[in-house]
Amino acid sequence: MTPRHHCEAYSSAGEEEEEEEEEKKKKNVSPSQRDEVIQWLAKLKYQFNLYPETFALASSLLDRFLATVKAHPKYLNCIAISCFFLAAKTVEEDEKIPVLKVLARDSFCGCSSSEILRMERIILDKLNWDLHTATPLDFLHIFHAIAVSTRPQLLFSLPKLSPSQHLAVLTKQLLHCMACNQLLQFKGSMLALAMVSLEMEKLIPDWLPLTIELLQKAQMDSSQLIHCRELVAYHLSALQSALPLNSVYVYRPLKHTLVTCDKGAFKLHPSSVSGPDFSKDNSKPEVPVRGPAAFHLHLPAASGCKQTSAKRKVEEMEVDDFYDGIKRLYNEDNGPENVGSVCGTDLSRQEGQASPCPPLQPVSVM
Repeated sequence: MTPRHHCEAYSSAGEEEEEEEEEKKKKNVSPSQRDEVIQWLAKLKYQFNLYPETFALASSLLDRFLATVKAHPKYLNCIAISCFFLAAKTVEEDEKIPVLKVLARDSFCGCSSSEILRMERIILDKLNWDLHTATPLDFLHIFHAIAVSTRPQLLFSLPKLSPSQHLAVLTKQLLHCMACNQLLQFKGSMLALAMVSLEMEKLIPDWLPLTIELLQKAQMDSSQLIHCRELVAYHLSALQSALPLNSVYVYRPLKHTLVTCDKGAFKLHPSSVSGPDFSKDNSKPEVPVRGPAAFHLHLPAASGCKQTSAKRKVEEMEVDDFYDGIKRLYNEDNGPENVGSVCGTDLSRQEGQASPCPPLQPVSVM
């Protein structure tokens, strides 16, 4: 065989190897595909109004499964929705767990209920039925509680935020970082500590001793923490730059007015005031509304003024999605009673200390 033939043989062999590598890559889930499906799960968390712990556990289960099995991208949606359903059944209360048929239909995952159940069994087998794993959100709760308890001055520069509200802000940032595949190289505890450390650097001058203290308690490497901090800061800056400039909040009044009923309470009645269109069940607006106006949307239009339970009060008076449930971590459930109430629901959240909206005019009582 001549040298020319040898070169042609080597080149053809090299091309075949490259084609085989490309085929293998096509058969494996890429990092960008993983990030896209994590962002999809985050949207499902909002759509079904579930806890952030559910999303964090679903992301953790998905990453553990993909690290164990080489999955084809065409099965990725089924794997992700199955992890999401497993996380919901593990974290959520029974009445909050989505019905499987509704989850398969409204999530547009492209698979049936039976396919989700079969994939669920495969995931459980590969993970040895071990679903109770620590997530980055669990470590964020721990590190934030230690920081607030050991440095009470941490939130002095943010007087309008309670500890649980501040934790809700960090939780939203953490869930964004969990959709970045570059941060998968770090443990969940490292990711949470990096976020707390970056936040403390902005709020208190002696953030470094507290960071070192938390680092020693977690028994982690300082060089990895520095690298993790740099990547987290980069992704959070990208998140801030993605926000629209000069964004404002627009207040839209509800199609309800308040009228008196027994014992000085109020109940909701239809009004001629223009507002957002409501769905057929009159429970959710077709256009999502956030901020203080979102509080009004959660008020039930009940005919009577029954006293609701403490847990139901928390759900009804919630403004921020992440704030619900976190306040109990800092014993902020039992605050001072306010004069105004709507069917036994506290209105203190309605009159929030800081709001980007203009002051609301008092509603005339008939």
